[in-house]
Amino acid sequence: MMQAAITSKFIAMAVALGSGLLTAIAWLDAKWKTQKPGLQYTPTEFHERVLRCCPTLHQPYRPVPFMTNPHVETILAAKTRRRPPLAYRREILMTGDGGCVALDWEHVQEQSCPPLPDHAPVLVLLPGLTGGSGDSYVLHAVASARRAGMRAVVFNGRGTADSPVLTQQFYSASFTGDTRAVIAHVARRFPRAPLLAAGWSLGANILLRYLGEEGAATPLSAAVSLCNPFNLPVSNENLTRGFNRLYDLNLAHSLQRIFRKHAPLWAAAPPPFRPAAVPDCHTIRAFDQAITIHSFGWPSVDDYYAGSSSCHSVPHVTVPTLCIQALDDPIAPRAAIPFAPLLANPHCLLVTTLTGGHLGWVAGEQAPFGAPWTDKVMFEWLTAVVAELQPQRQPAGKELARQEQEDGISAPVPAPAPAAAAAAAQASAPVH
Repeated sequence: MMQAAITSKFIAMAVALGSGLLTAIAWLDAKWKTQKPGLQYTPTEFHERVLRCCPTLHQPYRPVPFMTNPHVETILAAKTRRRPPLAYRREILMTGDGGCVALDWEHVQEQSCPPLPDHAPVLVLLPGLTGGSGDSYVLHAVASARRAGMRAVVFNGRGTADSPVLTQQFYSASFTGDTRAVIAHVARRFPRAPLLAAGWSLGANILLRYLGEEGAATPLSAAVSLCNPFNLPVSNENLTRGFNRLYDLNLAHSLQRIFRKHAPLWAAAPPPFRPAAVPDCHTIRAFDQAITIHSFGWPSVDDYYAGSSSCHSVPHVTVPTLCIQALDDPIAPRAAIPFAPLLANPHCLLVTTLTGGHLGWVAGEQAPFGAPWTDKVMFEWLTAVVAELQPQRQPAGKELARQEQEDGISAPVPAPAPAAAAAAAQASAPVH
């Protein structure tokens, strides 16, 4: 009995010592990786004035202990980050090809929160691959926008967040038609408001491609790109290595789930579509080979990735654009960041953090379970940019009307009547 008691005490002491040592190592690692964010930009008066209004960018980025490994941070942020209790009102926007996209506007009870004026900035949010309005990072951005006095709307890609699919087309890294339609529609709906956009991951890639294509014609006043894969051949190759293959598998299975909901649309699809191969697609590349490239007319996956990379769009961006990247991101790797083109474009500001993972950034006042560190940075920067640009802004109603006519955008489905707003919001509220 005495021997057993001594053994138990020894084990308890060893566990306590090991736990203490592990905690100390985690604390020291987080302290060592605490650094001010890297800032890269062409020195201009505009950048300097805006940065003076962004205190978070001048303070050290302090990762949470145990969250300095990119895989731990990426996975735990996705699984444990709290979801703000928000509700949405869904609007279906028909597109010129007979398809549609779902726009989720925050539904706010006027008793609990005063309505925003029509001239309040409007922020269009583009989630990542297979993501949507119910994801925690998107919900936090919507809530943060409201606190910053901005009206947020989530642009759900075709098939995501239970949005309808009416044609043999989802969305892709190369296709900017839906983005163009959404931005033009929102600008027409709020002609007095500064129009902003922010995208994460694939959504960031699509947003920058749109900005590069539109140039000075875009109605957007400013944009934010977060964890952008930029160079798709490099980023996809990175997904084939080591632990990263689990992200590739997980995203491929998410694509499969979306496809299964709409599989009848592809049942009679002629070659080269290969809908029967989708159940065996365990990588993003395999799914793109079976479906995506044929929907958008690419001869091969390699051509699709090379031609869809937003790194080529950076030189053509003409509005203030904030790009935030974690240097340890396993999905949007450091090797894919176009440092030189971003530095050469006077409209771009690149912010880098030593840690952050993918869609993680578990740091700041609300860490580890609240809003990511990037929310504060994004809204400090957007608020400052809007203040700087406000005197210069002019309505673009005629230009937007012309653009919508050229793009063949049909009328949107009307928003629910006030009596049905609560039911509509409940029906489209995110799953918690």
